[in-house]
Amino acid sequence: MTLVVCDVGPRDGLQNEAKTLDPSTRAGLCDRLAAAGLKRIEAASFVNPTLVPQMAGAEEVMAALHRRPSVVYAGLVLNEKGYDRAIAAGVDEIHYAFAATDEFGRRNQNATTTEGLKTALALVARARSDRVPVTVTISVAFGCPFEGPVPPARVLEIVEHLMAVPPDEVCLADTIGVGVPTQVHELVRGARALGASVGAHFHNTRNTGYANAAAALDEGVVSLDASVGGAGGCPFAPNATGNIATEDLVYLLRGMGVDTGIDLDALIETSRWLGERLGKALPGMLAKAGDYPRA
Repeated sequence: MTLVVCDVGPRDGLQNEAKTLDPSTRAGLCDRLAAAGLKRIEAASFVNPTLVPQMAGAEEVMAALHRRPSVVYAGLVLNEKGYDRAIAAGVDEIHYAFAATDEFGRRNQNATTTEGLKTALALVARARSDRVPVTVTISVAFGCPFEGPVPPARVLEIVEHLMAVPPDEVCLADTIGVGVPTQVHELVRGARALGASVGAHFHNTRNTGYANAAAALDEGVVSLDASVGGAGGCPFAPNATGNIATEDLVYLLRGMGVDTGIDLDALIETSRWLGERLGKALPGMLAKAGDYPRA
């Protein structure tokens, strides 16, 4: 089967780290991920640098990349201004995110769910005009740190509204790692039934991230997000921990017979390299158990 693994490490992996990496180092991380065989990389975040200083210099990151023609370099945006910056910087793909709950939306991007949806529809229309692929991510689709459980019906209603101007993908995000496989089955199956091409984004806060990824795969997702080393977390969510680790996910997929085209050894080396620059052990399998067993 065809599945795209999107490494969000240069963006989501670094946005909550105590140590800020300069744009050239972040571009270097993207280059290493591309060399390891990643075909989609979330390279930069075009958000207000005063709110997320770790993401300052997004344009510099894009300019410093050693681009590979087979790799998609995406940029995260949260509003029209961010979209303008991302297009001007030459991203290959737009990633727009908004929240399934009003309170998280207000804290993360000063917008309610209804306002976020309105912006989503406008940006998808603009991306169509600009001939740039666009993914819309629904944050806290599995649960919110401020409003608690999010009913699946609410998330699917949002997906249904999005399909009025369909994005290339709808990504369902477990932003704080509270989801379980039964939710994944229900949401992915429901979103696909509405006509969406579905991706998924999981965190491993409660050690359910990989089970959720396997459940999403069973339901036919076209992409899975992961962060090299398992780095990351949301700066606007209390006690948010990292994404599922790209090397762990690739190992799991390989064992399940899914060929991602990613060089696991090169990915492991990239995880080590990033940990050295952050000055910390990363929470992926590598950090816990040394090297990976060879097939």
